[in-house]
Amino acid sequence: MLSDVLASPTPEPRITRVHPIAALPGGEIHVHGSALQPVAGRLPVAMLGELAAGVLLSREDRLVLRIPDEGESALLRVLRNGAQSNSVPIDVAQLLTAGVHQVSNPAVDAEGNVYGTFSGQRGQETPVSVFKVSPAGEMTPFVTGIVNATGLAMGADGYLYVSSRNDGTIYRVSPDGAVSTFSEGMGVATGIAFDAAGNLYVGDRSGTIFKIAPDRQIFVFATLEPSIAAYHLAFGMDGTLFVAGPTTSSYDTLYAIGADGTPSVHYRGLGRPQGLMLDIAGNVYVGASLSGRRGIVQISLDGTAELVASGAGIAGMAFIPGGDAVIATANALFTLPLGVEGLRLV
Repeated sequence: MLSDVLASPTPEPRITRVHPIAALPGGEIHVHGSALQPVAGRLPVAMLGELAAGVLLSREDRLVLRIPDEGESALLRVLRNGAQSNSVPIDVAQLLTAGVHQVSNPAVDAEGNVYGTFSGQRGQETPVSVFKVSPAGEMTPFVTGIVNATGLAMGADGYLYVSSRNDGTIYRVSPDGAVSTFSEGMGVATGIAFDAAGNLYVGDRSGTIFKIAPDRQIFVFATLEPSIAAYHLAFGMDGTLFVAGPTTSSYDTLYAIGADGTPSVHYRGLGRPQGLMLDIAGNVYVGASLSGRRGIVQISLDGTAELVASGAGIAGMAFIPGGDAVIATANALFTLPLGVEGLRLV
């Protein structure tokens, strides 16, 4: 009888590992352990702090959970047939601001202010092109008048550089928000990044990486397969330029381009890679799918890839002072503690 089944002793659920241990709201995590299967057709209950996490799959040795949209960093525990598991800490990204339209990496200045875009549809003029978010989370308009603001990068001069995929122009923005034209004719200009020498690199998603010298001379630095969305650029400490850009393939490549402009495959096997950043150890972080799981993928120096945070719709990312990262989705910015120090070349 059902009452006999429910009354009979069952082993306590046990969590041995959670992967990954960080997630955006709505992200999926895998909980490994024992006694995690349903009892008499009733799913176990997973609690993240005081909120229930959705159970998407329940087996004896594994649960797949969805982080609640209102979730915060807290202890995760599993309740099953009156018994409770051990607790494991989970880091959940916290909303920094919403109401944005981000299509590439945000930028961060030396004071920890975050710059994001309201990019809009192709050719759409938006009321604000670039906004500024203080470390306290206060969002203010920063730049107007740039159509389809796309890539952002802070220069060593303290100015913000902004690409427009609408007209291929690179704009230079002073600390008080005054806009001037820095360079023109960059095709469908998307991601941008500075190297340590002050050269600015621009990803034209039709297949060209441009190099703009400090004196504004323009060179074709490298050519790649065209992207269906945008190139995302980030430099390593040794001067290697890493480039990601989604194509029609579900098995995309992260490129490493040397100083001579020759591209090589740093990692192959990512689904729709978007957003790129590096830590001081040389690990590369990219928003992508890895083996069918979406989130932030860490690619180590030896080419090993691991999902370190779960979440869908990631469009860009950047480290902020103190070991956290700002993660951009299409319509919001989040902060997420990754516990590593980001690489800053300028």
